[in-house]
Amino acid sequence: MQREVLATTSALALMIGNAGLAQDAAINYSLFGTPGLLEMPTAQSAPEGTLAGSLAYQDGLFQAKATFQLTPRLSLSAGYAIVDLYDDPTTEIDEGAFERSFDLQYRLNNETAYLPAFAIGIRDAFTPGRFASEYIVASKSIGDDLVVTGGIGWGAMGLRDGFDNPFPGLGDRPVFDDADSEGQLGSDFWFRGDAAAFGGLTYQVNDTWGLVAEYSSIDYPEEPGRPALDAESPFNFGVTYRPRPGMQLSLAALHGSEIALSGSFTLNANDRPSMSGFEKAPAPINARTAAQLREDAWDRGALPPAGLRAATEALLKIEGLTLRGLDVTDTTARVRYSNSRYRSQAQAMGRVARMMTQVMPASVDTFILEPEARGIPLASVTVSRRDLEQLENRPGAAAAVLDRAEFNDAAANKPLQDGPDIPERFSWGLGPYLTIDPFSSDGSIAVDTGLSLSARYVITPQLVVSGAITQSVLPADKDDPSPDTDDIPNVRSDGGAYGDDGVPVLQRLTGAHFGRPATNLYSRITAGYLERMYGGVSTELLWKPVESRLGIGAELNYAVKRDSDMAFGFDEFDYNVVTGHVSAYYDLGNGYHTQLDVGRYLAGDWGATVSVDREYDNGVRVGAYVTQTEISYDDFGDGSYNKGVRISIPRDFLMGTPNRSGYGTTIRTRVGDGGARLNVDGRLYGIVRDAHKSDLTDTWGRFWR
Repeated sequence: MQREVLATTSALALMIGNAGLAQDAAINYSLFGTPGLLEMPTAQSAPEGTLAGSLAYQDGLFQAKATFQLTPRLSLSAGYAIVDLYDDPTTEIDEGAFERSFDLQYRLNNETAYLPAFAIGIRDAFTPGRFASEYIVASKSIGDDLVVTGGIGWGAMGLRDGFDNPFPGLGDRPVFDDADSEGQLGSDFWFRGDAAAFGGLTYQVNDTWGLVAEYSSIDYPEEPGRPALDAESPFNFGVTYRPRPGMQLSLAALHGSEIALSGSFTLNANDRPSMSGFEKAPAPINARTAAQLREDAWDRGALPPAGLRAATEALLKIEGLTLRGLDVTDTTARVRYSNSRYRSQAQAMGRVARMMTQVMPASVDTFILEPEARGIPLASVTVSRRDLEQLENRPGAAAAVLDRAEFNDAAANKPLQDGPDIPERFSWGLGPYLTIDPFSSDGSIAVDTGLSLSARYVITPQLVVSGAITQSVLPADKDDPSPDTDDIPNVRSDGGAYGDDGVPVLQRLTGAHFGRPATNLYSRITAGYLERMYGGVSTELLWKPVESRLGIGAELNYAVKRDSDMAFGFDEFDYNVVTGHVSAYYDLGNGYHTQLDVGRYLAGDWGATVSVDREYDNGVRVGAYVTQTEISYDDFGDGSYNKGVRISIPRDFLMGTPNRSGYGTTIRTRVGDGGARLNVDGRLYGIVRDAHKSDLTDTWGRFWR
């Protein structure tokens, strides 16, 4: 178990820690992964947009946390712990119980010259939780290096030398019951029962070394179900070491008898580890001469269409872009291209426009740029060549071009003729894979590694056959599937039984067609072995105008459960279902995106999923989702309903080189059968939106990069 935990926590640390960024040296991260002392919180907040990954170990307790500063005052934490528990306090200890947690903290005010900062927080807002606590805390800086903290805690923070609740009207705290359904909102626990005081200080000796001391109000009584940790003293002491910006290593002496180690690694989504990036500088604008500006016709004898097309294709290839179609008249050039290099479609668009100034006839004064993905045109953006020539090196050039650009639906334009042939119809790849699932259906951590063989064949740009076969080298131990209940079939909870016989398995094999049936409409049809557990047919239709923040989609699927050997059969479970959702997508601005899905899920249950994501201009994305269906908490099982926090970091943010791929993880409660959806590649909204006006506007500053 500890090997698997270490693998999971190391992956989280590496994802964040490889790109640590400078932050305020006064922010100390606790063993619980949040700004704090050692065990206790402080009222301090990291800079808005800071993402911290933290790992902590002491005898009997592993912890891993991801903490994100959503706003200047609100932070959200999610993570898990492996904790030893008392069974019989005189003889037995259960090792390696698995716990999840979701924490919130809100700072009520800014610190002033005389007034400390105050914050209110909830540690483990969902029950049950052996560390569940609520607190009110104040922190005050004294000079540049010393921060003093004091507060009152409830729950686990109210166990040592407690006193009567200062808010007696809230009533008694419910008794913790390990049998309670996991994941329900713990509001009936909040700020109830006895309270206790805590406090401490942090002192930054210099930029590298710091000291921490605290009086902890957490106690660990030797009772069944309690953490089996030794707490002889309430006093804890620690030393922190910051070898580089964005990295904190801590060594602590806890409770008079224990040693703890921790590491916290931070980055800020508003900044870039590689500063301006390492991509090659774009080609300069090839400005026309005064005589060329007077030309009003294209001399096709001097520059034949075939040569113009070949030159355009070659120049785009230099930028990692693929020419899909070209139409040139005396005054207008319309180019359609696919972008497989730049995360920002605005940056790709700027590179295309620069290259067009190199080769287009001098009489051409209007460029129409049409990005394409999965064989379908996504948008039509019209820019003036004259504007590009005049604004290239002026302050505010990007905003000026954006203000003058015209955005339209590319489907409204006539088809482009004489597009180049598909350069590579068949492609394949072989490489290692690693999957780490700390929230699998049986409650364990599943680690799997091996080789993956993938291949794709492009019949037309819109019609592609693709698949993947994997061979596990280190399969995780998996439980046999549990029998279906009368109320809900096993649609995800028996996922551990899939592919556990050690032979190569077919992960997916599909044919997918993407289309543009009408203006503002996009379509997808996918058929075959859709994912590791289900095959069938998935259809989707999306309405999304280029200039609108709103999108409306509909998806209808027929899914059949595959055999657990992940070969070609469908006979083992005899389960099929029709699922579907109507979805609304809305861009709130400032990087906030919302999504509402209403419909029928894999278990035949009806309900809805609400998602909120914050996406920064650098591509870092942090979001949360919750799914509630008609299935009762008791029938759903552990987790009570689907919910989670997801984090995605693009490779170009970390490495500084252009790339459209990235790294991501989802921290969620245990997988249940309620609210489960198919995992289908190529859902339309994620493909379409980054070439529409709202997303282009967010990263338009890259147009000149």
